[in-house]
Amino acid sequence: MASEIEVSAMRRAVVLSTFGLGGTSPNPPVGCVVLDHGGRVIGEGYHQRRGEPHAEVQALAAAGDRARGGTAVVTLEPCNHHGLTPPCRQAVLDAGIARVVIGLADPTSQAGGGATRLRAAGVDVEVNVLADTVRQVLRPWSHALALGRPHVTWLYETDGRGRITSPSQALVRRHRAAVDAVVDVHGRISEGRPGAHGQTAFTLTATTVTENLDHLLKTLHAGGTRSVLAACRPDLSHRLLAARLVDQAVCYAVPADPSGMGEPVPASWPDGFEVEAVEPTEGWVRITATPSRPDTGTGQ
Repeated sequence: MASEIEVSAMRRAVVLSTFGLGGTSPNPPVGCVVLDHGGRVIGEGYHQRRGEPHAEVQALAAAGDRARGGTAVVTLEPCNHHGLTPPCRQAVLDAGIARVVIGLADPTSQAGGGATRLRAAGVDVEVNVLADTVRQVLRPWSHALALGRPHVTWLYETDGRGRITSPSQALVRRHRAAVDAVVDVHGRISEGRPGAHGQTAFTLTATTVTENLDHLLKTLHAGGTRSVLAACRPDLSHRLLAARLVDQAVCYAVPADPSGMGEPVPASWPDGFEVEAVEPTEGWVRITATPSRPDTGTGQ
């Protein structure tokens, strides 16, 4: 069982992993913390973009020779294959790490997975530490892995009478840094953070919305997009909802207008969605909801 120090290190690794959101795709966002044999933090890292060092490699490089005999705490199982970079499980072995604590097993693992190879080499390995927390960060990536299309978040506002409107530019700026692509009110598609993915591993394969939304999303997925922010007009969002292509709804509601008597009752979140959180924030109420149908995209 993971120690309190290792659980705390996993919490830190989860925070580190979130800094990769909006830049790592098509790879997952991963964070890593390296502890010495006394439980002191000696290295940290997170994956920034595909083709660059993974979280484990960054953290081990920071730790240097102090990593020998220590523990690597990583949100996702170290990779076991040679892609654009060498396998992370080999970096762990070369560093002399004695124990690896993993948040989630990697569903894309090859040749038995990094954990299997590490155990075979005599490394103590524990999996599923703070798995549910890690899964929250990995949700868009694992959802896209399962469905073959990007995870779609619909961002919108409701006015004083509960009517749905397009989100303000300020709200779009607040949310776009964590996604791969944004659909704006004009139906244009742009990278969430321009240049965040680098030049070779990610291609925005569409720049405007097309009639066939399912095909559009699959085309974006083929280019590396794993998450999309739909900050669009209500007519397009309704098309996405009708096609069951919305995976998360984020609503910013302003205070109710007491003079709105006699009007139809508005809906702050879509039918068939369940509320995950209701949070007051800066004069708004933010409501986050997800489809009540079984979520096949949360994965591992």
